[in-house]
Amino acid sequence: MDDKQPSTNKDHACRFCGGPLRFSFVDLGMSPLCESYLSFEQLNQVEPFYPLHVYVCENCYLVQLEEYVNPEHIFTEYAYFSSYAVTWLQHAERYTRLMTERFNLNSDSFVVEVASNDGYLLQYFVQKSIPVLGIEPARNVARVAVEKGVPTLTEFFGRKLATQLRNDGKQADLIAGNNVLAQVPDINDFVSGMKILLKPTGVITIEVPHLMRLMQENQFDTIYHEHFSYFSFSTAERIFASHGITLFDVEELPTHGGSLRIYGRHVDNQALPVTDRARELHERELRAGFTQLECYAAFGEQVKETKRKLLHFLIGAKREGKTIAGYGAPGKGNTLLNYCGIRTDFLDYTVDRNPYKQGKFLPGTHIPIYAPEKILETKPDYVLILPWNFKDEIMSQMAHIREWGGQFVVPIPEVKVY
Repeated sequence: MDDKQPSTNKDHACRFCGGPLRFSFVDLGMSPLCESYLSFEQLNQVEPFYPLHVYVCENCYLVQLEEYVNPEHIFTEYAYFSSYAVTWLQHAERYTRLMTERFNLNSDSFVVEVASNDGYLLQYFVQKSIPVLGIEPARNVARVAVEKGVPTLTEFFGRKLATQLRNDGKQADLIAGNNVLAQVPDINDFVSGMKILLKPTGVITIEVPHLMRLMQENQFDTIYHEHFSYFSFSTAERIFASHGITLFDVEELPTHGGSLRIYGRHVDNQALPVTDRARELHERELRAGFTQLECYAAFGEQVKETKRKLLHFLIGAKREGKTIAGYGAPGKGNTLLNYCGIRTDFLDYTVDRNPYKQGKFLPGTHIPIYAPEKILETKPDYVLILPWNFKDEIMSQMAHIREWGGQFVVPIPEVKVY
């Protein structure tokens, strides 16, 4: 189907406003779940692939995937541990300092993080003696947080849990949600849950990849089944406003290829006025056409061209007899490799610092995952950095590949050799 044509599938509706989803944003073909790493025994078994076809709602402009797999299946046992990225921990520590100062948090405050992962963030509030609660559905990940001294509930967050906590007298001065909003299929249940849990003077901060940056920089690999929705600031404003939350401030962050940190408060809390930077970003998106369907039409073609350039580079390198290894086994890497059809014919193996992934194989492509030391053993000509959002950290960690003339390759926004 041509990316600009209305889709014929009239059955699925927008997860926020219920409007029809007829306009294709990008079709990345069929792909396995991006965090479903395989053991050696599973390589000869049937592997489920699901459509990775993204639509844009013509009413509210929420860009979204259909929900093919329920969150319980994806997130009850999860392979992503936030603490393996050093720069992400520094980001979390900086956030703790900023929020504590800006909103005068102290030992009488209460901070809740939704999707708190392995306690990577809340540990810094604990160090400041600020009471916290983590909410994390993945049992294996929550266990690690509890061992760090971060109280954690192993549950999915929504209205029901928020009401329970409020009834127990637990309302939050600060609710944090980093890289979780995109992963929530029932967005109305989630946002109204935050409204219920928030004290009258409390603040919500949400970090979410910015759709504008995703489109400008061809970041199609950040699209996978675990991410149900993709947000512009103007659509996020509309969603939160419908639940009585005003987005009063926003920061543009470099994390994950370009994210927004949005700040929300109850509509009637006039003590926190809407900032100039929130108004400016809203206006910038309007000027860029984010409330018009035409804005979304060209992305599919852009993605195809990125794929062609990457394959052109890999084919050329292989014909010259070069060896290529991967660095990292992130979800985004699996979207990239499956969409581009890159298997062990191009990539000998990949490495990852997370022991949970070592000894397993990437979903779909079956590329083996080793510990980072493997690169030192085999001395590849090229190292393809799959978590390109951490490229600076990785290039300094792996600087020794230059001893044998090895070079780094970053695939997004387009192929670049370092």
